[in-house]
Amino acid sequence: MNAALTPDGGHGTSGVGERPVADDEAPVIRGNIPGSFPRSVLEERHPALIDRVRRSFPYGAEQQRALDALLNEIDGGDITPLPEEAHDHGRWAEWGYPHHGRRWLDVPFLWAESFFHRRLLEAVSYFGPGPWRGLDPFAPVKHAELRSEGVDLLLVALHDLGALPAEERLRALLLTSLPGNRADPGFETVSGGGPGECRATLVVDEVTAARDLLEPGPEGPGTVSVIAGHSGRELIADLAVIDHLLVHGLADRVVLHVKPAPHHVSDAVLADVMHGVRRLSFGPGRTAGIGERLWEAIGTDRLRLSAHPFFCAPLTFAEMPTDLRNELAGCTVSLLKGDLNYRRLVGDRLWPATTPFAPLAAHFPSPVVALRLLGSDVVTGLPAGTVNRLTATEDDWRISGAHAVVQTAGG
Repeated sequence: MNAALTPDGGHGTSGVGERPVADDEAPVIRGNIPGSFPRSVLEERHPALIDRVRRSFPYGAEQQRALDALLNEIDGGDITPLPEEAHDHGRWAEWGYPHHGRRWLDVPFLWAESFFHRRLLEAVSYFGPGPWRGLDPFAPVKHAELRSEGVDLLLVALHDLGALPAEERLRALLLTSLPGNRADPGFETVSGGGPGECRATLVVDEVTAARDLLEPGPEGPGTVSVIAGHSGRELIADLAVIDHLLVHGLADRVVLHVKPAPHHVSDAVLADVMHGVRRLSFGPGRTAGIGERLWEAIGTDRLRLSAHPFFCAPLTFAEMPTDLRNELAGCTVSLLKGDLNYRRLVGDRLWPATTPFAPLAAHFPSPVVALRLLGSDVVTGLPAGTVNRLTATEDDWRISGAHAVVQTAGG
């Protein structure tokens, strides 16, 4: 088992795609520590993912050669840039110029993960002019998740939750949306038990504060943004939360932000939203009503879908472009789902787990609610007693997915 990193290393250096580094900030996470979680991702999960992609579709010889080249490069080779003919070569050249020619293990982990997935799309000709253009290499995994027993149980649970009082239902829906589908190699599916139940232990519970942020002010309900994480089970639960916000007047409109291209194996793209809405529409009883209402909400712009290029960039939320920042500033609250969005919010650094969450999230342009299973080294805002207990009893508590947080900032 790969151990989680602890915040006792030296300070990293700042590069393109990172916040400016203050002297007292935690070190940037990299994959060059033996036995660490980032190293296991770079040396074990990424090669396994290339193998899974090969088995997903019968790619042609050109794509197979490109996958071979990428596999050889990540196995001890130096990072090479995107080809000059790539449509986003200029952007990635700017983000990556300090890192090209270095080992994958030695560059910031957030950048390395993001660039690996971009290179994977290049290898399978996702952006190319030929017949493979636009084919999601992770689609078979996503479709299998939608057909799984876990999703069947979730649809039944959503029907049952419809009988609860509205306030109790919102808490249950938020907790139901916590577990990710964990479709990437090395993770098993984490699913809830009964309605609204999350098997992960909630080590920070600010659901009441989240409900308070969602309550309309004197001017009435406004726009709520939901920045999606995983597709499949998690996205279906997110869609149920969105329906609740619209039905119960907690939002006049919701903007759902998804990735503009496949990213991090199971992250949601537009097609996944469509599949999720349809899956809800064919669910039992009250669940079908959720899908039908969302279908109508999309058609009337009460639910707007957005796929800003920033969400596939190797950047933190502190570095988001002006147009996206201005849009989010107009929202009453933003719900951030999942591990990657959490890392981008507070910075992918080895913060001591007791570091207060709200100051690290203060740069975000709207009040924020972060809902996330712990699946990486980054975690903040935990009470000292909780950290001491977890450290004494669980070696890998930061990365195991056995614990979750609901945290708020702003407002």
